[in-house]
Amino acid sequence: MSDQQWTELFAQMRCTRDRALLSCYVSSGARASELLGVQLGDVDWSKGQLWVITKGTRARQPVPASPEALAYLAAYLDEAGLPVDGVPLWRTRRGEPRPLTYWAARRIIQRAVENLDSNWTLHDLRHTAATRMARDPELTLVEVQTILRHAHISTTELYTVVGLDDLVDKLAAHYSRPVQPTSWPTQYAADDIEAVFGAGK
Repeated sequence: MSDQQWTELFAQMRCTRDRALLSCYVSSGARASELLGVQLGDVDWSKGQLWVITKGTRARQPVPASPEALAYLAAYLDEAGLPVDGVPLWRTRRGEPRPLTYWAARRIIQRAVENLDSNWTLHDLRHTAATRMARDPELTLVEVQTILRHAHISTTELYTVVGLDDLVDKLAAHYSRPVQPTSWPTQYAADDIEAVFGAGK
């Protein structure tokens, strides 16, 4: 999703927990189920990392978290209280706190997109994180592959492709500019004429 679409989606979040959750998703690029399993001991505040259990291999690996995401996470934990050992960070808000399930997290997004008349999903947050990283000139593709934990760099390369939707703002600016008449520099025009007509002398 574009920056504007992300801003609109984030504005729909109703509580600190949901703002923290989405911030962690879009800055880490973690898969939905991976992030939902993060426990308090998996947060490395000093390094700006979250440790997740990777889907498939079940290996415990670090993913990045932005300062903004960690600030939202700290605010959420201050508000909701620290979870006990063995319990994920993300918990339900009503009744007796329980771990937030994939379907409950999915419903958070669904409520937001219904208001926006769009169709974003939890997985689109990983796509958004991947696209932002892959198009950052300060990050190499190999570095992005490492962050996203892609087995093959060809998967990472998919996020460098620019689609028409990504060019909407640039095209709007292009269409708003007045059409510039084509003109040739005087010397270039003279040389061009000489090349075309002088050859027959």
